[in-house]
Amino acid sequence: MRGAGMIGYGLKIAVIDTGINASHPHIFAPIHPVIFDPEETNPSYEDVLGHGTAVTAAIQERAPYADYYILKLFGNTLRTTSNRLIRAIDWTVEHEMDIVNLSLGSPNFDHRPVLETLVSRATTAGVLLVAARYSEHTPVLPGMLDDVISVDVDWNLSRDEYRVSRVGGAPIFCASGFPRPLPGVPVARNLSGISFAVANMTGFVARACQDLQERSVEKLISALTVERQLSIP
Repeated sequence: MRGAGMIGYGLKIAVIDTGINASHPHIFAPIHPVIFDPEETNPSYEDVLGHGTAVTAAIQERAPYADYYILKLFGNTLRTTSNRLIRAIDWTVEHEMDIVNLSLGSPNFDHRPVLETLVSRATTAGVLLVAARYSEHTPVLPGMLDDVISVDVDWNLSRDEYRVSRVGGAPIFCASGFPRPLPGVPVARNLSGISFAVANMTGFVARACQDLQERSVEKLISALTVERQLSIP
């Protein structure tokens, strides 16, 4: 039975990123490292860049009672192959995650047919993909596809807000590009950007899921759109 205020309880949230530093003070929810790539011979979940840890912390701040599944896509740099990204998303669909955070994207549109098929499978399975629409103003996949919660950054929003805009009739969700703040670290010196707009939006998605009997893309987008410019204390 879900207790009052237990946001995220019962949700499985996958974070596809740079891994996790589980000892970080902002990481407190249950963490489940995942092996998703059969070609990876020496898997490690340690986050050497700090990006995945900061992304996960931003989501956990809004959904502290969810279970988090960590898929380490990147190693020492924020570069990987589209095939590894496809394998990672495929794992989340196969294992029926509730929400998948993709603070990233591929500019290689040669993979669009494969990713469209994956998104279709995710939609059928009730897996909600939250993904970046752009990378430094370059359109990326899967965030540009239909049935994905497509996210852009709005530097004028606080971390407790999001807004909805439309491009060609499709909803685009805009959120703050700042992560959860670190005590003593100036905002300008911390990580920031579209990655954290996606993470912040994933937190809002997790909260919206609490009130949905049916967690379809259509129902979720409808709920988020109705609550447009929502501010959550």
